[in-house]
Amino acid sequence: MDDRRARLLDGKLGWGVLAMGAPLALAMGLYGLFNVVDAVMISGLPNAGAALAALAVCDMVGAVAAIVGNGLSTAAAARIAERLGRDDRPGVARAIVQSTQVVVLLSVVFGLVGVMGSDWVVRTLVRTRGEPAAIAVSYLQVTVGGALSIFALLQLTAVLRALGYAGLSASLFVAGNLLNVVFNGLLIYGQGPRPAWIAVFAPLAEALGAPALGVLGAAVGTVLARMVPVAIGSLWLLAHMRKMRLNTPSWPWSRDEMRSLWSVAWPVAAQQLVHVLAILAFIALINVAYTRDHDATVLTAYGICLRLETFVLFVCVGWGSGAATYMGVSRGAGKVQRAVRAGWIASGYGLLSGLALYYAYSRWGADLIAFFDADPEVVADGRRYLAVVALSYPLLGAGTVLSLAMSGAGATRPGLVVDALAFWALAIPLSLLLVFGLGGMEEALFLAIALGNAAAGLGFIVYYRSRASAIAVLG
Repeated sequence: MDDRRARLLDGKLGWGVLAMGAPLALAMGLYGLFNVVDAVMISGLPNAGAALAALAVCDMVGAVAAIVGNGLSTAAAARIAERLGRDDRPGVARAIVQSTQVVVLLSVVFGLVGVMGSDWVVRTLVRTRGEPAAIAVSYLQVTVGGALSIFALLQLTAVLRALGYAGLSASLFVAGNLLNVVFNGLLIYGQGPRPAWIAVFAPLAEALGAPALGVLGAAVGTVLARMVPVAIGSLWLLAHMRKMRLNTPSWPWSRDEMRSLWSVAWPVAAQQLVHVLAILAFIALINVAYTRDHDATVLTAYGICLRLETFVLFVCVGWGSGAATYMGVSRGAGKVQRAVRAGWIASGYGLLSGLALYYAYSRWGADLIAFFDADPEVVADGRRYLAVVALSYPLLGAGTVLSLAMSGAGATRPGLVVDALAFWALAIPLSLLLVFGLGGMEEALFLAIALGNAAAGLGFIVYYRSRASAIAVLG
C-alpha cells in the first residue's frame, strides 16, 4: 500500500489520472451495459414494446436504491482516501468496516420496500398504465428486493478504488456484465425459442432445465450477476486487509465515524436523487401528455435513449471516481494544488468522452434505436431526442467529473445545490410551461432536458473554478 500511496502523491499527474480513470471509465461504461443488455435481449420477446416501456420506468425507480448506496460508498471512499494520504491505517480500517455495516443494513430496508411497495410506485406515483405497468411491478420487486447486490457491489468497488486498486475494481464491473449476459441468455427465454444471435445459450438452458421467465428473467439475471463478483471481491479484500496492515477494529461502531460518513453521504445521495426524480418527472409528463393505453411510443423511445445516455454518465463517473481518489489522497497529504489539478485533468477526459458519444449518437443514433425497436415511430421519436439532448453531453460529462472530484474532498453539498437549481428550478418548470402552457410537442420537452443537463455542467465548472482550492483545503 505504501507504493500505491507514493504513486498517488508523487507520480506524474496527467498520466496517473489517465491510468486510474481509464479502467474505471471503461468499467463503468461496461456496467452501463447491464441495462442495455437487458433491453437488447428483451427486444426479441413478443411483447417487446411494452417491456421496453416498462424498463424505462424500472431503471429510474430502481436507481434510487443505487443512489443511496452510492452516497454511502462515495463518503467511505472520500474518508478512506483522505486517511490513506495521512497514512492513518486504523482510520482507513474503521471507515471500511463501519460503512459496510451501514450499507448492508440499508440494503435490507430497501429490499423490503421493493417487495411491498413496487405496485404503488409504478401505478400511483409514476402513473404507468396497461401492460408496461404490470411488467414494471414484477421487475422492480426482484431488482429492488435484491438491493443488497447493487449496494454491496458499489461499496466493494469504492473501497478498492480508494485504496488504489482501480484495476481490480474495474475487473469486478466487467465480470458482472459478462455474467449478466449469461444469466439473461438462460433465464429470459429458458428452453423455449429465442433470437438466432443468442442461440448459443440454448444447449446450456436445456441441460440446466432453465425456465423461460421473460422480462422477470432479466431481473433475476441482473441480481445474480452482481452478487458473484461481490462474493469474489469480498474474499479478496478480507484476505488482503491484514497484508495491508488494515486490522479490523475490535469494536468498529463509532458514533463520530457515523456522523463523519453521513455528513458526506447524504448530499451525494440527495444530489443523485434530485436527478433521478427529475427523470421520473419527465417520465410522468410523457405518460400524461403523450402516452395512451395502447400507444407507448414516446415512452419506449425515451426509455431507449435513456439507456444510451447512461453511457455518458457512467463513463464520466469512472473519470470522476479516479479524480476523487487523487483529490482525497492529495488533500490528506496537504497537496492542495495537486488535488485541484487532478479535477481539471479528469474533467477534460469527461468532456472528450461526452464529445465522442455526441458524435456517435449523431451519426448512428437511428441505427442504435432501431436495434432495440424497429418501429418507425419509435425510431423517429428517438432521433428527435438525441438530436437535441446529445448536444448537452460534453458539458454534462465535464460537470459530472468535477462533481465527483469535489466529493473526493468531502465537499458534497455544492453538487446537491447545482443539480437542484438546474433541474428543479429550470428544467422541470420549463418543461411544464412548454408542454402544457404552450402546447409543445415532444421536442419542447427534449429541449428542456438538454438545457437542464447543460446548466448543471456549466454550474459545476463555474463553482469548481471559483472554489476548488478552498475545497481541497477545507472539504
